[in-house]
Amino acid sequence: MTDQNLAIVVLAAGQGTRMKSATPKLLHPLGGLPVVGHVLATARELDAARVIAVVRHERDRLAEVIAADLPDAVIVDQDEVPGTGRAVEQAVAALPADFTGDVLVVNGDVPLLDAPTLRELVAAHRAGGAAATILSSFPADATGYGRIVRTSEGHLDRIVEHKDASEAERAIGEINAGIYVFGAAALRDMLANVTTDNAQGEKYLTDVIGLLREAGFDVDALPVSESWLVEGINDRAQLSEAAARLNALVVRTWQLAGVTVQDPATTWIDVTATLEPDVTILPGTQLRGATAIRTGATVGPDTTLLDTEVGAGATVTRTDATLAVIGDGATVGPFAYLRPGTVLGANGKIGTFTETKNAVIGAGTKLAHFNYVGDAEVGEKGNLGAGVITANYDGVNKHRTVIGSHVRISTNTVLVAPVRMGDGAYTGAGTVVRKDVPPGALAITVAPQRNIEGWVAEKRPGTDAARAAEQSTAAEESGE
Repeated sequence: MTDQNLAIVVLAAGQGTRMKSATPKLLHPLGGLPVVGHVLATARELDAARVIAVVRHERDRLAEVIAADLPDAVIVDQDEVPGTGRAVEQAVAALPADFTGDVLVVNGDVPLLDAPTLRELVAAHRAGGAAATILSSFPADATGYGRIVRTSEGHLDRIVEHKDASEAERAIGEINAGIYVFGAAALRDMLANVTTDNAQGEKYLTDVIGLLREAGFDVDALPVSESWLVEGINDRAQLSEAAARLNALVVRTWQLAGVTVQDPATTWIDVTATLEPDVTILPGTQLRGATAIRTGATVGPDTTLLDTEVGAGATVTRTDATLAVIGDGATVGPFAYLRPGTVLGANGKIGTFTETKNAVIGAGTKLAHFNYVGDAEVGEKGNLGAGVITANYDGVNKHRTVIGSHVRISTNTVLVAPVRMGDGAYTGAGTVVRKDVPPGALAITVAPQRNIEGWVAEKRPGTDAARAAEQSTAAEESGE
């Protein structure tokens, strides 16, 4: 149910220069979503009446992602005045003038902060009756962070920045996590009094806390259960640390749901992937995007699947697959490459060193090894021998090959598209199929074999092959 008294402000205007990247910090991938995507997913889960995102750097790219994830979100452009206080001030201005609920302010670069923690924060704020409630944490190293100084009653008295703190204040382990809930009326009043009178010339949101205290309002601080929940991402090192933490959580969630993950340390599962009970994941496996694994399937080792469906009881070994569908009971790999548009039917097989692309392969059909099947349709219960190739490209256009059911294609056959093979047809070894093959027919293009006696002795005299042939001939002539 929508919380009509809650508005969420997502701060997404920062440049993120420490990433040293042409990609905005908030759009770097993390567990299958951009960094900001995790924050937006949490906002969506809270079901607030309004979500306002404040953007500036690379605003169009960010706005596109935000609009796709939260179509009802309001996009606000931060003006030339820098600082989080100014960002929130502009966000609050976008709220209806009669909104008197609570404003939750979250940073777009804190992807591990979950909905239960924020629900607890909002509930504590409403129960305590304070004008503002902030999240705090106890990191292992508080250096550089603003310290939470509490009153004798346990309320928040003030936030002291590290550079301004006394030795006694620096000894405080509790820090400001930068996540706030404000009563809308008090927030509006105090934001109007925030100035840029500081060394950086910015409007700081933390100044609102000080102004509230000066005005006699109570402010509370709620510590999080784990400090990593509120850790932001500012550089590539922190991005990888967050990815490892997130992945560990995702893997454990699936383990508790009935999935066997043999080696969590080498298994990576995006938050967008889905797995069913009794799936087995072997070491070195990556399940990316919208990959879905059905019950009883075994995936890995050393396998990467992107946006791929794996049917119940299927086995996928040392395989790279993208936008593919693998049917129930099918077998893929090892060393198979499934490109977009591959559909393998139930109990089918795509084997060793086989590549497929835009190919629909019927139930029970086997491509056992060393095949390339692209732009093709293959019927049921067929067999493509080693080295079978569909030659789908004529140098200008791609063409399609259609192969019927119960077809047997012998080794080293090349099908030059566009071409069709009817149901039950066969080919001989080494055939080049250039025209349609009727149902039940055998296609062969084998020329009579001709042996040129003495060719090696004449053309390759003095070689090991010539000497071996001479010795073998002499032995045969002597009857040895």
